Formats: sequence, C-alpha cells, structure tokens
Amino acid sequence: MKLLTFAIPCYNSEAYMEKCIESLLPGGDDVEILIVDDGSHDRTAEIADAYEKKYPGIIRAIHQENGGHGEAVNAGIRNATGLYFKVVDSDDWVDLDAYRKILDKLREISGGDRVLDMFIANYVYEKEGVKHKKVMRCSNLPKDRIFTWKEAGHFHKGQYILMHSVIYRTKLLVECGLELPKHTFYVDNIYVYKPLPSVRTLYYMDVDFYRYFIGRDDQSVNERVMISRIDQQIRVNKIMVDAFDLWKIPNRKLRHYMFNYLEIITVISTIMLIRSGTEENLEKKRELWKYIREKDIRLFHHLRAGILGNTMNLPGKGGRKISVAAYKLSQKVVGFN
Repeated sequence: MKLLTFAIPCYNSEAYMEKCIESLLPGGDDVEILIVDDGSHDRTAEIADAYEKKYPGIIRAIHQENGGHGEAVNAGIRNATGLYFKVVDSDDWVDLDAYRKILDKLREISGGDRVLDMFIANYVYEKEGVKHKKVMRCSNLPKDRIFTWKEAGHFHKGQYILMHSVIYRTKLLVECGLELPKHTFYVDNIYVYKPLPSVRTLYYMDVDFYRYFIGRDDQSVNERVMISRIDQQIRVNKIMVDAFDLWKIPNRKLRHYMFNYLEIITVISTIMLIRSGTEENLEKKRELWKYIREKDIRLFHHLRAGILGNTMNLPGKGGRKISVAAYKLSQKVVGFN
C-alpha cells in the first residue's frame, strides 16, 4: 500500500499542470499521483499519459467524461490505494521541504499504535502581483502531536480548515460516504465539512506546504465568476445545511466550529447575491433563508443571531449596505480580490 495518494483534478490544464505534478514527484515510491483528466479538450490527457508512461507505479492517468471538480475528486477517492489522501488542484503546487517533513511524519505515524484521521498543514496564497505571501496557519491547534477535538483551541471568525490544509485518512472518506456533486463549483467546502464528525484524531504541523495560486481571471473564487455561478454556491450551501443535525454533534468544540463554517458559507452566498444587484438574486437570497428556516428553525435563528447572520437580513437598501461590511471576512476565507 502507498503511504499517500495525491489526486490532481485537471480540466484543460495543459498550461500549468506540469508544475503541479513535478512538485509531487519527490515523494517517490511512497506516493501515488492520480491525474484525473475531467474530459479536457486540450493536451491535458496527452500530458497525463506521458507522465504515467514515464513514472509507472507512481503516476496513473484517469480519463473520464466531464463531471466537474467534485467528480474528479470522487474519481480520485475511488481509485486511491494510499493510506492517506490529498487533493492538489492542477494550478497549485507544494513546497519541497515541507513535503519531505510531512512524508516523514506520516510514515512515522502509520507505523505507530494510534490511527490518524486528519493531518493539517499551512497553505500559502500565491497571489499574482503580490510580493508578501499570506500564510494561513492554525495557530489555535496543538503542534507536532496527535490530538482530539477536545484539545483544539477556539476557532475565531474567519479561521477555517480548507481543502488546501488537509490530508485525510483515505478509508475515513470512504466510510463517511463522501460523494461530491457533479458539475458544481465550491465543493471543496463539502469536502472539508462532511467528514468532520468522523474525524477523531488530528495532527497539525506548522509548515508552509500547499501553494494556492490565485489571480487567474477565470478562477472560481474571482468575484465576478462567483456571482455568475451563484446557483452552484447556493447548491453547496444547501447540501451543507442538509448534511447534519448540528445540534446532535456531541463534541462542543466541533459543533461550534461546524456552526461557524456553515455560517460563513451562508454569508458568502448572501453577499454574492446582494452584490449582484439584481432583483432575481435578491429573491434567491430570500429563498435561501426560507429554505434554512423550513429545514431547521433553530439553525435559522442561530445563524441570524450570529454577528454576520444579523447583518445579512436587515431590511432595505440600508440593510444591504451594512451587509457588505461583512464582505472583508468572506474575502479572507475564499481569498478572492
């Protein structure tokens, strides 16, 4: 069995996928790299096949009809043979020194007597035109040891464990029934939300591992693009609302964290709907909150009672103006603009 499986979802990625793949190759025989060609129309499939031929036993090319980012991740999970699983988007890459440290630690833990469910490391915003790179750390978590949710520190508003940060135990993803929706952007939020109640043990290493490239005009976190795909953001939001009865999550810290995560996703949906400025999208905003209310009246009031929840639903133009004040927080979470 491989120690770590990487899944690289690729769609028309010929311009940048090789940088991503090359950054993962130093893992050698400890890793498998699944290049998932999601129905590309450029040279992505050709590049993937060439890498598989050059690195047999390490790289596998998977070709499928276009199903979107989520279906590419699903394909990665279905085909993974590694003990642990990590998604790396095709325009991102990893830092070599941090990579080696993480592999050493995963190797050590896998030979120990405790099962590790989630490994967390830092990610860095590689934003075009910005010299100072923003590093996203989890300073509230114990470092360099296995711990449980009870030992985790308080997550403040705007502090979230994103897909870029996490490596999961592969079997946990299968056992919790994670299945991401097809043809939907922003499914990375489901990816780091749905498995959480199944996570019993965590490990945080304070190294700048994942390099998250941001700045392409067509990127899914570009505000203009987000507004054009708002129906997909709402779909993800509703899937997260439906995923759990959060009141029944037994661990208080985990429950609090999941409430906060759901709140910020709802805030992002709401702000994008407001900023679009159309009556149609303001109606979608009302419909989203109605959906939450009908699904779980306690959740509805909990979200509204939150600092952000209150600003999202103030009436009239003045209320909408105040709502956009929460925009800076959502920017921190998704990193756009």
